[in-house]
Amino acid sequence: MTQQVTPREFIMNILNGLAIGTVIVLIPSALLSELCKALLPTFPFLINVLNAVNLSNSMMGIVIGTLIGINFKFPPIQSAAVGLASIFASGAVNFTPDGMLLEGTGDIINIGLTAAMACGMLLFLGNKLKSYTILVIPALSLIIPGIIGRLILPYILKITEWIGQGIAQLLDLQPLVMSILLAVIFSVLIVSPITTVGIALAISLSGIGSGAANIGICATGFGFAIMGWHVNTKGTSFAHFIGSPKMSMANALKKPLILLPIICTAACCGVLAALWDIQGSPMSAGFGFSGLIGPINYMNLVEDGWTFVTLLKSIIAFAVAPIAFSFLFKYLFTKVTPILKEEDYYLNI
Repeated sequence: MTQQVTPREFIMNILNGLAIGTVIVLIPSALLSELCKALLPTFPFLINVLNAVNLSNSMMGIVIGTLIGINFKFPPIQSAAVGLASIFASGAVNFTPDGMLLEGTGDIINIGLTAAMACGMLLFLGNKLKSYTILVIPALSLIIPGIIGRLILPYILKITEWIGQGIAQLLDLQPLVMSILLAVIFSVLIVSPITTVGIALAISLSGIGSGAANIGICATGFGFAIMGWHVNTKGTSFAHFIGSPKMSMANALKKPLILLPIICTAACCGVLAALWDIQGSPMSAGFGFSGLIGPINYMNLVEDGWTFVTLLKSIIAFAVAPIAFSFLFKYLFTKVTPILKEEDYYLNI
């Protein structure tokens, strides 16, 4: 198992595992959660589906950790050990006197850091343990990187809190300016290791601010899908807005320029959020189009309720406008001023 990994390869293996793992665990919830909630009074057995997708969300740590191990070409034992350490340190598992409690997805930054520590340890050990690998590696991964990750979790959570406090200052600005800035900020944060949902909850982001943040995330999801439509598979493109744009996190961090059309789209859509008073709640602010959480929450919160006009506004704000502006800026930045190529958005999944 001994292998040489450059610093760049090490970082990209971690980021790709984070990006793909996040989408894998969130896709079931995005596709089924809101639909099952709506149908639950008529079909009570759908509670099993809801429980299944909630469990999927909480398994983010183990899925990401295992995928990162696979990216390093570790054998199954080592890859699974990275997953165990990652979920233990994620914060999704809380220990109470009555047993273990699964809650949320955990902190993605801490998952990545713990996985990185576990992979570094495994690369250092190489094949020194030989036939003792199955006895030592799982326990060693939990005891060293797992416990270290668990101990630093409270400090890592502070990062989200500090970013949230900074963003909270924008809420005092004039609504139009606030909406544009929040849409742009969340459009970028959604392709970073930072959890947008965590930030929205930390500052209780609601009202127009939440709506603008949601539309900014929609701009990212549709933007990446459209920019890479001809170089990625259709399933990969759809997953950007049905699931999460985080799957392009490694690409965005490797070449930040690809975010330029996304940011422009988000800014334009932010204007629409302010003009049409697009609403949202702290729980919906970090999801965007995923699972239709953003549009449905807007429909539930607006004074007029579920009217034709409200539905039309929702469709335009959360889908039509992001799609239209994405095509506009794709043409601008790949044809008129060709500083980007569709190949820049290619994902090798």
